[in-house]
Formats: sequence, C-alpha cells, structure tokens
Amino acid sequence: MRKKLKAHLLISSFVVVIVVLLCSWGVWGHEHINRAAIFALPEEMGLFYYNHMDYITEEAVGPDQRKYTLNFKSEGPRHFIDIEAFDKPIDSLPKYPKEASAMYEESVLTKNGSLPWYIQEVMAKLTKAFSEKRKSEILLLSADLGHYLGDAHMPLHTALNHDGQLTNQVGIHSFWESQLPELFGDTYNLNTGKAKYIEDVSKETWRIISSSHQLEDTLLAIDRNLTAGFAEDKKYKKDDKGKLLKNKFNQTIHTEEYARQYHAASNGMVEKQLRGAITATADFWYTAWVNGGKPDLTKLDDEELTKQNHKFFQEDRKAWEKGKVTKLKIDYEF
Repeated sequence: MRKKLKAHLLISSFVVVIVVLLCSWGVWGHEHINRAAIFALPEEMGLFYYNHMDYITEEAVGPDQRKYTLNFKSEGPRHFIDIEAFDKPIDSLPKYPKEASAMYEESVLTKNGSLPWYIQEVMAKLTKAFSEKRKSEILLLSADLGHYLGDAHMPLHTALNHDGQLTNQVGIHSFWESQLPELFGDTYNLNTGKAKYIEDVSKETWRIISSSHQLEDTLLAIDRNLTAGFAEDKKYKKDDKGKLLKNKFNQTIHTEEYARQYHAASNGMVEKQLRGAITATADFWYTAWVNGGKPDLTKLDDEELTKQNHKFFQEDRKAWEKGKVTKLKIDYEF
C-alpha cells in the first residue's frame, strides 16, 4: 500500500497469529468486506476511513483475535446466534438488547449466542462516538461492526448445525466461508452501490439474520448432494501416502474440482452474502454518522494527510466502481 496512505493512529493493533476454529468468512472475507465498504461511503466519510484503511482492514479480524488468540470469554457469543436453540419462531425473539437481557439469563445468551443484539449495541456505541468526535473509538467500533455484520451474513452463524456436525458434514463451515472466497473471490463484484440510511436499525439487523438463516438448509443440501457423487479422494486433497491434507489450522482441504462444482451449484450464494455484508457495513457506518450529527471527520485527521490521500482515494474508488478493491496482502488459510 502507498506509504502516503499510512495514517498516524493513536490506536495500535496486535499483530498476532489468528487461531482459526470457526471464524466467520476468514481473513479474506472480513478484510475485503471492510475495505470495500469504505468506497460506498459519501466522500466526506470515505476520505476519513481511507486515511485509516490499513487499520479498518486489518482490524476486521480483531474480534476473532480477541475470541481465539486472547481467549476473551465474553467474545464468543457475539459471533453467532443459534436460532433453533431458543425454541421459538425467529419473529418471536426479543428485538432489542435490553429485551433480550430481561427475557434470558446471561448463561442462556452465552450458550445460544447474542449476535443480533450485540450488533445493535456496537451500533449505539459507534453513533455516540461520532457525536462526541472520538476518533479512536470511531475506528475501532467501525472495524468491529463490519466484522459482526459479516458474521450475520454467514448462514451457519445463525444455526445450531454450525459446522455440519449434526449431519456428518464437518468442515463445511471453513470450506464455505474461507476456501471458496479464496478460490473464487477475485471474480466477485464488490461494488455494492452507495451507502443508504437505515430507518430502523433493529429491524434491519433481524432482516439480515432471518435472511441468512433461510439459506442454511440449501447450503448443507448442496454439499450432501455433491458428496454422494464424489469419492473421498476426489472431495478432499490427500498426500502421496493417501493421508488427508490439512491447512495450518488443521482443517481438511477440499479439492478444487469439488469446490468448483459446489460453487457453481450454489448459484452465487457466497458472492451474494459477501456483497450483502459489504452493503450492510457501509449502511450501518453511514447511519451511525448521520445519527451522530454528521460530524466533520476531516478535522479529526491531519489536513495534509487528507489532502495527499484525496487523489489516491479517487483512483481506488474507480477500481471499486469496476467491482474490485486495491490489492490486499492476505494471509491465506487454504
């Protein structure tokens, strides 16, 4: 990335190895979601985020680092919601964080997940950060919010059968959200249009959760149907001795042929959900800024930095308008 683009932040992020277990979207997905969302913002916002694009991009996986690497106990439930575990229709679940806390014990939310309620909590904090012009908090909360919205667009983050463990499909989670985007993401169109204001944040949050949850059965059914026609050595990569190959996180690696057939059979599902996450991230950021009083973000950065980056911002936005983002140095998982 151009040296001029590197901002002088008061925040520093940990450079750590991410211990991936069931991280939503993986590094490729989360970093592309946050990065692409920047260009959907109006220029008065976009330039500020562009000044700190490295941070916004890299901190996209911050919540997973807190969960797995730093082992923050409170972090886990924020990444998922097991809809079936609540034993009631999704439309009957409490819509707001305070309602959820009043209805359920903390142990229940810890076990079954709190993703939609936590998204709303982060959104409220981000809105407050904008209203108080707190630069460090705006950046941290924006990056985190993009992560959780990415989680909400991953169908298996809304279901008990989060890794196909209930249907003999273990490994489907990382295959869907990490291996497929790594293999085919360069063909995706990441231009999702301009950010829009969200009239009802809670309603939109639950619309996303419900829409994602409806895809779970299809996601798993495609795998079951394809598997029936694949021998194990055609579905999974093996070494010369016939032993299953695994990535650095001890996850099985599907063959490219299986991945191609699954990707084709899914009819654009992965790309659609990734684009949905980009749209939501930009819309939520924009809405928080509007509700926070539309503060002049240019005053939060050095004037010379913004001036220097304006040209680069315009160039990279043109690339985004063609569906691409500037090249990222991704730590590939597969």
